[in-house]
Amino acid sequence: MMNIVKRIQRANLGREPERLVMKYRLLRDNAFSFFRGTCHLFYDRLAESGFDVDAPSAWCCGDLHLENFGSYKGDNRLVYFDINDFDEAALAPFTWELVRLCSSLHVGLDALGLDKEAAGAAVARLVGAYGQALVCGKARWIERDAARGVVRHLLDQLRDRTRVAYLDSRTRLARRRRRLLTDGRRALAIPPAEREIVAATVHRFGAAQENPEFFRVLDVARRIAGTGSLGLSRYVVLVEGRGSPDGNYLFDLKQMQSSSLGRQFPKLQPRWGDEAKRVTSIQQRMQAVSAAALHPLIHAGEAFVLRSLQPSEDRLPFDHICTQRELFDGALDMMGQCLAWAQLRSSGRQQSATADALIAFAGRKKWRRQVAEAAARMATQVAADWQTYATAYDAGQFVPLQIPVTHAVHE
Repeated sequence: MMNIVKRIQRANLGREPERLVMKYRLLRDNAFSFFRGTCHLFYDRLAESGFDVDAPSAWCCGDLHLENFGSYKGDNRLVYFDINDFDEAALAPFTWELVRLCSSLHVGLDALGLDKEAAGAAVARLVGAYGQALVCGKARWIERDAARGVVRHLLDQLRDRTRVAYLDSRTRLARRRRRLLTDGRRALAIPPAEREIVAATVHRFGAAQENPEFFRVLDVARRIAGTGSLGLSRYVVLVEGRGSPDGNYLFDLKQMQSSSLGRQFPKLQPRWGDEAKRVTSIQQRMQAVSAAALHPLIHAGEAFVLRSLQPSEDRLPFDHICTQRELFDGALDMMGQCLAWAQLRSSGRQQSATADALIAFAGRKKWRRQVAEAAARMATQVAADWQTYATAYDAGQFVPLQIPVTHAVHE
């Protein structure tokens, strides 16, 4: 029998205690938070269940769920809707990615109070939209003018967001100089020595860019974001940008680890050099337009990804649309299509299946039932594992060994 307590503890060894406490607390909240934060456990469970559809290998984001779709600004300055998290990206049978996405529907909709029948119908619709887009064989994309329904509404709302308002929400302004807000909700203060090391890394990166002054560091904080990555080294960096105070930019500097999905299929994985190059390379080939300012780099001897934090980033509000049939169905269709398009777009690269192989396999019917059945079983397993975790958490088994004292907060 799998000891999930030990597996979760082992997976989080070496993480920063202060943010690890936050992660463990989030995992306790509900089964969907647990699902989001235990990708490694999900794939271990799926492998041990014997799930084996002889599907072609495709590039996968690796941790696809309801909240890993959203808007972003591309390097061409236009805003798109697409898959937006690639930390777990890997080459794998495409059905594994689809099972995780469909399982997230079951788990997420259950957390919102919807019954199993509704979740089953949602899975059928998503798999149908995915399969149809794959059979079509043409990789499209979603930008504002091509979007509809809730995605169009989301992208239209972003027109009203300004960089200044975004900066004001994340910084304080005094004497025309901005400083990051370390409020314990989105950011924590950082020891001076650690701040200097981060600033030096960004300075070295900036020195090799066309406009080094753009990357002059004004402030650094430890960033609080996500669920699965909490406890890894992660920073929010305020830089000069196009001029202080309102032309400043924010960057996310995030440590990368190996892919939970990739570890299930080690013989399929190419050599990347480091984990940051894996993440950025797969993201660039799966997205129709690359996210702005996305770079792999080495910080303190470890692989990190540097990317711009943008006011144009947002996610679909599933808690608001799941009871509105037309909006919900449209969102399901777009998620299925985005996944199919990303896999078609990246097909035939570094041993991934060709588009012809994906199209031929998608034309079969049996895999759809196998994916839907596996997703329902996995959702039941996630709920049971969460109950086990909740019991262990309440018994005090998830307390990091040392909780550091938070450094002074910027007022």
